[in-house]
Amino acid sequence: MKITVVGSMSTDFVVTTKVKPNQGETVFGEKFATAFGGKGANQAVAASRLGMDVAMVGAVGKDDFGTAILDNLVKNGVAVTGVERVTHAESGSAHIVLYDNDNSIIVIPAANNEVKPANIEKFTDQLLTSDLVILQNEIPQETNEAIIDFCWQNGIQTLLNPAPARSIAKEYIEKLTYLTPNEHESAIIFPDQSRSEVLAQYPNKLIITLGAMGAIYHDGIKEEIVPAFEVQPVDTTGAGDTFNAAMATALLQGLEMSAALRFANLAAAISVQGFGAQGGMPTLEKMKEQSQYEKAWNFK
Repeated sequence: MKITVVGSMSTDFVVTTKVKPNQGETVFGEKFATAFGGKGANQAVAASRLGMDVAMVGAVGKDDFGTAILDNLVKNGVAVTGVERVTHAESGSAHIVLYDNDNSIIVIPAANNEVKPANIEKFTDQLLTSDLVILQNEIPQETNEAIIDFCWQNGIQTLLNPAPARSIAKEYIEKLTYLTPNEHESAIIFPDQSRSEVLAQYPNKLIITLGAMGAIYHDGIKEEIVPAFEVQPVDTTGAGDTFNAAMATALLQGLEMSAALRFANLAAAISVQGFGAQGGMPTLEKMKEQSQYEKAWNFK
């Protein structure tokens, strides 16, 4: 099964600290590291490690960071022929502070903003060969909308992970196959509606992630919370990206939604025990080593 990820790629600059500074305050941190990131690249790598045939579409700069980003994707088995190298923008970056087992992030899109609707014709062949196209909100909204339209017209499944949060027109929600906001993002997309109301409105399409509580969806008859696995996190960066890629992988492998979300929760639980957005992302072999892995999943 083939997944195409259209989205962001970046370098993560990660600071670990025991003290979070107040406005105007300088504090000492514990350590600094760089890692590969960007929600698009993260989801592509996570899906590839789980055995999917994955291609990446997006843009990086012609700088050393861009070269390293592409080399990392290739190393992780992701095809990069759909990635454009632009001369008028640097590669994207994310500046991450790890504090008290959680993270706060500032994203600089840079070259990721150069993925324009007019560029879609350059990679339509890639989209047409895909079983599922994954999108996030770190490229321009009009580009996402153009891709959703194209996939809708051509019968290609789509998954939108709407992070960072921004509003989405109802017509595009209708055209999506899957929408995976967290609680904050869901409140922005569906203002003045309760969680139960919107879940019932979009059964088996809307999956709201609940952090350490797991994920919730409506199966057409009732709501179901699929609980997360309890672990001690090292770094939660990239957990959501791992969840989305694993859910997509499981659904393409034929699992029902509830089982797909259990699979995704297990992948995310493993991912937070490594450092960096991609550092802890598991392979399928790693998944199968876990006591919580369900033999009935029967992944190849």
